[in-house]
Amino acid sequence: MSAPSTPQDAPKATVSPEATGAPKVTEREARQVAEAAREQSWRKPSFAKELFLGRFRLDLIHPHPLPASEDVQRGEEFLAKLRDFCETKIDGALIERQARIPDEVIEGLKELGALGMKIDTKYGGLGLTQVYYNKALALVGSVSPAIGALLSAHQSIGVPQPLKIFGTQEQKETFLPRLARTDISAFLLTEPDVGSDPARLATTAVPDGDDYVLDGVKLWTTNGVVADLLVVMARVPKSEGHKGGITAFVVEAGAEGITVENRNAFMGLRGIENGVTRFHRVRVPAANRIGPEGAGLKIALTTLNTGRLSLPAMCVGAGKWCLKIAREWSAVREQWGKPVARHEAVGAKISFIAATTFAMEAVVDLASQMADEDRNDIRIEAALAKLYGSEMSWLIADELVQIRGGRGFETAESLAARGERAVPTEQLLRDLRINRIFEGSTEIMHLLIAREAVDAHLSVAGDIIDPDKSLGDKARAGAAATAFYARWLPKLVAGPGQLPRSYAEFHPRGHTDLSVHLRYVERTSRKLARSTFYAMSRWQGRMETKQGFLGRVVDIGAELFAMSAACVRAELLRRTGEHGREAYRLADAFCRQSRIRVEELFGRLWTNTDDLDRSVVKDVLAGSYTWLEEGVLDPSGDGPWIADATPGPSVRENVHRPFR
Repeated sequence: MSAPSTPQDAPKATVSPEATGAPKVTEREARQVAEAAREQSWRKPSFAKELFLGRFRLDLIHPHPLPASEDVQRGEEFLAKLRDFCETKIDGALIERQARIPDEVIEGLKELGALGMKIDTKYGGLGLTQVYYNKALALVGSVSPAIGALLSAHQSIGVPQPLKIFGTQEQKETFLPRLARTDISAFLLTEPDVGSDPARLATTAVPDGDDYVLDGVKLWTTNGVVADLLVVMARVPKSEGHKGGITAFVVEAGAEGITVENRNAFMGLRGIENGVTRFHRVRVPAANRIGPEGAGLKIALTTLNTGRLSLPAMCVGAGKWCLKIAREWSAVREQWGKPVARHEAVGAKISFIAATTFAMEAVVDLASQMADEDRNDIRIEAALAKLYGSEMSWLIADELVQIRGGRGFETAESLAARGERAVPTEQLLRDLRINRIFEGSTEIMHLLIAREAVDAHLSVAGDIIDPDKSLGDKARAGAAATAFYARWLPKLVAGPGQLPRSYAEFHPRGHTDLSVHLRYVERTSRKLARSTFYAMSRWQGRMETKQGFLGRVVDIGAELFAMSAACVRAELLRRTGEHGREAYRLADAFCRQSRIRVEELFGRLWTNTDDLDRSVVKDVLAGSYTWLEEGVLDPSGDGPWIADATPGPSVRENVHRPFR
């Protein structure tokens, strides 16, 4: 244990950007890199984009799209096999104890075809739709979240997905058959000093004849310890004949010069194979480059447009399990003469779990089916699904811990040791926590979604607030903005949400009235658009610094999207005769709970402590409150906050261990 933390203590060692190899980048340069990577145009309609603009396009999601019958048959047949495998071959408790997925389990998944769920059948894959791929992840993730993470990282962000979208025919024929049956893949972007700011990427890929030579260090490489193939993001220096920029490569994990230096351990997902990977003079054939030079970040973001749906799918699985445990436990646990479920304080938690799980599944299934149909641009919908699923599933798990009381805090192994059912509630809480960070933290997702939500405004008025634009450019932008807002603003005054018989098909005889909620969504989307416009008029160029405001705008949009999806799903279930009456009740409960959250968020748009918080943070960083830290000991070990990632040969043992 270190000495007491006091103002006089010397600060712990740090590592400079030069030591990590990360280039120095200004805030403006970082934004330009991120902006260049995003999809600039909207070639297809987007329900969520329209929602943020105050236009409730119910026609884009209702009637709920449905999968083709042959896709259903193929998907259900695989789910049946996977369910049997999960029940008979996977021991989730063993994986938790040993912090490792047994080799025979991985081998069994390979034989089952689970590595190729999303790979086309012509390359040896199963060719499942996004809908059934997500259902499979929810199923296997309920038994072992570590296996769910392994399969998701392999197919959602690993080598198969970018090759599917951007790969050449030769690359597909070379790599996809391997990835469908035998080879595990990993995605390597993050570095010790580079997270959500890829402009500072330090790993380099220097052209050398018909090859590129890779040097650098990658951190948190999920599947990196066991991977056979890697998709690596590296910076190509600009030179004669080379455009340069961040570029994507397929790299053989066993290539000379690659060292997996550490297998990382975490508070949850104890079986996950996540590591630190060093590249030292690794030669990669130019034929393994995915897309042109400089397209790496665009490839990564495009891959994530649908890749992000796998994470909320597993969150849905967690919600379903929480509902089952909450129902069974609260019915048998008695306090003061009746089951705890009958006490309002506990019952409210169960209602929240049930209603929110229904809504999360509605969001994921709707976005996934839209991805399969490919008629809509779902970049915002997928991001909202990830944001909403990760945040709400964490709340659901936390509520289950509270319902279980002391048993919720106790490990499954301890429960079993004293003769009770081994319910891994505390493990679920630990396993779910990373989802608010994985594939874009909640804070980054807020900013990413907010950027897309205001894209229409920036397209017509962005030059007005751009300091680098000339007076002529600003004048032309002003004229375009005047024309746009003259057409747009009047439409935010009134709409179908104010007509009592709008969306009447959502109030069938004998069912709960859901039309009232869709009218609310329509009215509120216009209110949200008005609020966003007012904020842009008020803050203009400073709008991007108002991250608290933007986060609340996005959270309101997420709730409105979830309410829409829940209502549309309930109507689908009613029409198909599958628990329609119960689905309507759940959708009604969710929408009423959601509306309370929305109204609170609206209130906090303008009544908040954002300015005060900024001043407090300034004082904290200046050391004004170090006296408040006195009276405790810091149990942290010594060492730099950020590990040295200077390029060079590895001096550590290679812990790479592929499953074959």
